[in-house]
Amino acid sequence: MTRALKKLFSEDRAFYVRVLTLAMPIALQSLITVGVNMLDTIMVGKLGEEALSASSLANQFINIYHIFCMGLGMGASVLVSRYWGMRESEPEKAEKALKKTICIMVRLTLGLALLFAVATALIPGAIMRMYTPEESIVSLGVTYFKYSIVTYFFLGLSLVCTIVLRSVGQVRMPLYVSMGAFFVNLAANYALIFGKLGMPKLGIAGAALGTLLARVFEAGMICGYLFFRDRAIGFRIRHLGMKTGDLMGEYIRISLPVLISDGILAIGNNTVAMVIGRLGMAFVAANAVTSVTQQMSNVLAQGAAQAGAIVTGQTLGEGEREKAQSQGYAFLGLGLCLGLFAGAVIMLISGPVIRAYSMSRETAEVAGQLMDAIAFIMIFQSANSIMTKGVLRGGGDTKMLMLADNIFLWLLSIPMGLLAGFVLGLPAFWIYTCLKADQIAKAVWCVFRLRSGKWIKKITTGKI
Repeated sequence: MTRALKKLFSEDRAFYVRVLTLAMPIALQSLITVGVNMLDTIMVGKLGEEALSASSLANQFINIYHIFCMGLGMGASVLVSRYWGMRESEPEKAEKALKKTICIMVRLTLGLALLFAVATALIPGAIMRMYTPEESIVSLGVTYFKYSIVTYFFLGLSLVCTIVLRSVGQVRMPLYVSMGAFFVNLAANYALIFGKLGMPKLGIAGAALGTLLARVFEAGMICGYLFFRDRAIGFRIRHLGMKTGDLMGEYIRISLPVLISDGILAIGNNTVAMVIGRLGMAFVAANAVTSVTQQMSNVLAQGAAQAGAIVTGQTLGEGEREKAQSQGYAFLGLGLCLGLFAGAVIMLISGPVIRAYSMSRETAEVAGQLMDAIAFIMIFQSANSIMTKGVLRGGGDTKMLMLADNIFLWLLSIPMGLLAGFVLGLPAFWIYTCLKADQIAKAVWCVFRLRSGKWIKKITTGKI
């Protein structure tokens, strides 16, 4: 037992300093993003529960695109981190492979943005009806979508380019940009939702426009830096036309499972949202409130997860296989500690957070139960997030992660959630716990996968 515990806590202080240096700016950036979401929720909540539910459900669809882009970006990050670690041993190959990876990623992101923009423009009502049968909510959601069509392009580019910068250790610049985007979003929401500062009162449409303006600012700053000013990577606009056929196979081998995994996971999460959407307006509104708190409490784990992918990829790129294995156990221990911390924070702040919103007594009671469930689930979610989205993904184990993510979600969480909500009629605590049962199962599975050592995969640079 003592030996197992020692594995979870590294004696290498430099390791924790490196992780902290990478993870904290990423976590702060995630916290700012969640803060923007919370402000949106609070401001839209002042318009009533219907408007709150509509914006929450519309964003569920936008989140599908967000998760697809995360798949593209994190898949590319596996390659970028590995190539970055190879700079000293094979500098010419590493540099060219890195640029080709970014080129492929940007092209795919823009193509995906076009698909989602067309769908949002042509069938907004059908998309909203996937989540709720309430026509009043559907109508407000359609209005929100109308002003969100071009958001996909700016959201996607800023997201994937940020991931690339993080993968080579540039974590501060994206953080500063997020700070700026926060204030842009705050000012735009205040002015456009409520008709302040000489602007028209647009209600839910103002929330969508505020988000769009923040995304334009974010993409302009991030992409402008990467494509025109960054010297470490040296990627420029002209490189978007470079030939990438020799690396496409490797990119697809590593990134496609990440994209499929995250994509199907996004669909699965939206299926969960559809289940929640049919449990009544009180449950939908309560979930909109508590989901922001969950995101905020998970930012440290998200930062550590991305740090895990970067550190693992660079360590393996340097040829240090045993060191990567040892670091994997240390990341697992870190995940458990962060999960316990996040759960405790949620329990402490749940009351004040719920009271900050204008909601009915029934909605507040449901929100309280959801907060308790989230606090419990977060212990397991933090550990498996750092392993699946960090260490194991950084090792190139993307195919197995694709299978694990979706088997646990579709064969465990969704059936249990449907049973708890529509057959057994259990309280909100148990419905939510069942809908998130995959988080518990994956946390256990990650331990066995890490021990096996089979998660470390070989990656090539293509033909140079």
